[in-house]
Amino acid sequence: MLATLEKHLDLLVASGQQALLTQLGHGIEKEGLRVDASGRLAQSDHPRSLGSALTHDRITTDYSEALLEFITPVYGSAQAALDNLAELHRYCYAHLGDEELWAASMPCRIDSEAEIRIAEYGRSNVGRLKHIYRVGLQHRYGKMMQTIAGIHYNFSLPEAFWPSYQQLTNGTGDDCSFRSAGYFKLIRNFRRYSWLLLYLFGASPALTRSFMQGHPHQLESLEPDTLYLPWATSLRMSDLGYSNHAQAALNICFNHLDTYAASLNQAIRTPHAAYEQIGVKVDGRYRQLNSNVLQIENEYYSDIRPKRVAHSGEKPVHALMARGVEYIEVRNTDINPLLPLGIDLQQALFMDAFLITCLLCSDRPLSEGECARIGYNHQRIVNRGREPGLTLACTNGEMKVSGRGQIILNQVRLTAEVMDSVDGGTRYRNAVDAQYHKLEDPALTPSAQVLQAVRDSGVGYAQWALEQSRQHRRTLAATPLTAAVTAQLDAAAQHSLQTQAEMEAADRIDFDTYLAQYLAQ
Repeated sequence: MLATLEKHLDLLVASGQQALLTQLGHGIEKEGLRVDASGRLAQSDHPRSLGSALTHDRITTDYSEALLEFITPVYGSAQAALDNLAELHRYCYAHLGDEELWAASMPCRIDSEAEIRIAEYGRSNVGRLKHIYRVGLQHRYGKMMQTIAGIHYNFSLPEAFWPSYQQLTNGTGDDCSFRSAGYFKLIRNFRRYSWLLLYLFGASPALTRSFMQGHPHQLESLEPDTLYLPWATSLRMSDLGYSNHAQAALNICFNHLDTYAASLNQAIRTPHAAYEQIGVKVDGRYRQLNSNVLQIENEYYSDIRPKRVAHSGEKPVHALMARGVEYIEVRNTDINPLLPLGIDLQQALFMDAFLITCLLCSDRPLSEGECARIGYNHQRIVNRGREPGLTLACTNGEMKVSGRGQIILNQVRLTAEVMDSVDGGTRYRNAVDAQYHKLEDPALTPSAQVLQAVRDSGVGYAQWALEQSRQHRRTLAATPLTAAVTAQLDAAAQHSLQTQAEMEAADRIDFDTYLAQYLAQ
C-alpha cells in the first residue's frame, strides 16, 4: 500500500498536478424517518407540500413512505454539500407540522410491521415499478429493514485528473476504460480498509427492542426497551441491519467493470426457489418484479457502489457499461445522532483523504481468500469493534485493531499533507489526526458516545433519539432559510408535482408490457 501511494503522490506533486486532488465532486444523500410527536412512525402520506417523491430531484422517499431522503447537488466542496443538506432539512421542517425527523440510523419503536407503509409513487408505470420493487423487498426480507436510515457519500475526481494520472502512471486503455478501472481500484481498496470507517464513525450500537420482535438474537438488554452490544460500532451494518442472507452466495466481482456487470446481470437473471414460492403476480396483484435472486441491480447491497447517472428507463448496469463509472457512492455511513446533520465537515474531509488514498495505492485484485477476510473483519468490527484487544485477520496473521488502524491512518495522512499543500492549510491533516485519538481511546468514538448518552439519559434509546431529533430541529431552525432558497424549493416542489402528472398522462402501454420491456434490457 505505502510504496505505491508514495510513488503516485510524488508523481502528482512533481508534475504540478496535486491541485486536482482537491477539485473533487461531493454529493450527500441522507435518509430520515418521519415520526409523530410521540416518536412513533408517521402514518401520514409524504407531504404534498414537499413535492412529488417520484420526480423531485432533491427531496424524495426511500423504501417506506415515512423514510424521507434528501439529495444534494454535486458540489466542489464538502462544506457546500453540507450547507445544502442543512437547507433541505430547514425547508422540510417547515412542512412537517408536529412531526419530527428521526436523528438516528436505527428506527423508532415500531410494534408491528403493519405500521410500516411501503412508499407510494403514483400511477405512472415508472412509479408503479418503484413501488412494486419495494413490495418485493417486503416479501423477501420483511418491512422492518425498510425503516433503517443512512448517509450515502458520493465522490468523484475531476475529469482533468484522469488523463494526467494515466500519463503519470503509464496507464493503458481509452479515457473511459482507464477512469472506470481507476474507480474500481478505489473500490477494491475501500473494501479492504472500510472496516476503519465503521470503527471511527459507526454510530448505531443500540436499537429498540421492537426491532427484533419475533427474531432470535444475541443482543443484551439496556432498559428500558433498549437492546445493544457493549462493544458494537454499527449494528446497522451488521447481520441485524442491512445484511442480506439471500445474497450470501452471490459472488459479485469488484475487480473489473465487465466482471462486476456480468455477475450482477447473472444474479438478475437467475431464478431463486424461495422467491418463486412467493409468486410474481398473484390474484392480479404484483408481489415482486420477478422471482430472480435480484429483482434489479439496486437490490444488491454493498457498502460501496460504482455509479453513473442513467437515462430515464435505463438500467444502472447498462449505463455503467455504456459510458463507464462516473462517481462512487459510499453507503456504510451511519447517521450520527449526536450531530445536527448526522455528519460534519471533519468526517467529510477525512472521507475525501481516505478515498483518494484508496485510489492511489495498490492495484492488486481481490482474491476469494481476501474477500473472506474482508467479511470476517467487517463482522468483528460492527459487533465488537471497541472490544479491548480485538484483532483483525491480516495477510500475515492477526493484528490488533489499533495497530492496523494506525498503519492505514499513516497512509491517509500522507495524502492529507499533499491535499493541504494546495491551499496551505491544515484542515485535511487535522481531520486525520482527530481519528488517531479514537484508536487510542475507543471512548471517543461515536458508537461509545451514543451508548454512554443513552445510558446517562435513563430513558432508553427511543426516547433519547427523539429528544436528539427535537434538539437538532431547534438547532437547524435557528438559522432561517433565505427567501430565495425558499422560493427555489417551493418552485421545485410544484414542478415535481406537474412532472409526475405529465408522466402519468403520457403512459401509452399497460404496466405488464412496460415491466416486460424494462426487464428485457
